[in-house]
Amino acid sequence: MQTLRKENCSSVSEFILLGFSSESQIRMALFIFFLLLYMVTLLGNGLIVALIYLDSRLHTPMYFFLSILSLVDMSYVTTTVPQMLVNMVCPKRTISWGACVAQMFIFLVLGIAECVLYAIMAYDRYIAICFPLHYSVLMSRLVCAKMVTICSSISVTGALIYTVFTMRLPYCGPYKINHFFCEVPAVLKLACADTSFNDRLDFILGFVLLLVPLSLILASYACIFVSILRIRSSQGRLKSFSTCASHITVVTMFYGPAMVMYMRPGSWYDPERDKKLALFYNVVSAFLNPIIYSLRNKDVKGAFMKVLGGRGTAQ
Repeated sequence: MQTLRKENCSSVSEFILLGFSSESQIRMALFIFFLLLYMVTLLGNGLIVALIYLDSRLHTPMYFFLSILSLVDMSYVTTTVPQMLVNMVCPKRTISWGACVAQMFIFLVLGIAECVLYAIMAYDRYIAICFPLHYSVLMSRLVCAKMVTICSSISVTGALIYTVFTMRLPYCGPYKINHFFCEVPAVLKLACADTSFNDRLDFILGFVLLLVPLSLILASYACIFVSILRIRSSQGRLKSFSTCASHITVVTMFYGPAMVMYMRPGSWYDPERDKKLALFYNVVSAFLNPIIYSLRNKDVKGAFMKVLGGRGTAQ
């Protein structure tokens, strides 16, 4: 029995990504749907970045972080969706071990970066609303650059820990990953070794990288709401609430599925549910971000009208 186990744990050269339905008609329908979704996501987020770059009125810390978020979202979906689309039209559906490791690492870097960016954006709104007179000093260009640097460092470090401790395990044949990309929980299910340490590590990392930023976001918005309630003008309160509503919507949409995926016990693994959750916080959130921010933001709409040759304000 031990000999057989050793034979099955031979070096891995490639994995098979099972993806979604195996029926050709359903795969083609999904291919068209996700291709359109991917193209619209790139277009929407690319437009946000272009508008912020072209309109000098949007050269503020809030829109600087929004442009970084859009760049992260475009990279985020590009890490997974093209591979998923290829697997829908190609019957082989394989990914090499090296490509799987790279995809996992890049996906985690961008996912963690998004978590930290949401916290930074919440802090930015906290300073803007609670300390408006000191905003230009507390959120100077140097401070913003330092925040982005810290965000990048946390992202790379967290992703490296996740990836190293996942891919160091021995994996047994037939190497079929019941997912549309190499995500940590799905890959761990193929390990022919005890993964209890990985479960504990993933929970700790999830606490640090998900719950800590979320706690900072909640604390920031608690202070913001207290400050908003002190505003005497109802129009001023409405404007402040509107500014924060977009960010709260996006945060809720991203953090909920991500926490379920990365902070639950390994025994709760459900491949079909996990694929849906991954689609939501990877593809759907990136698709909705530019829509939520642009539809609720007069400055962005004004910049769009200005680029189109219209007047600088959007009614």
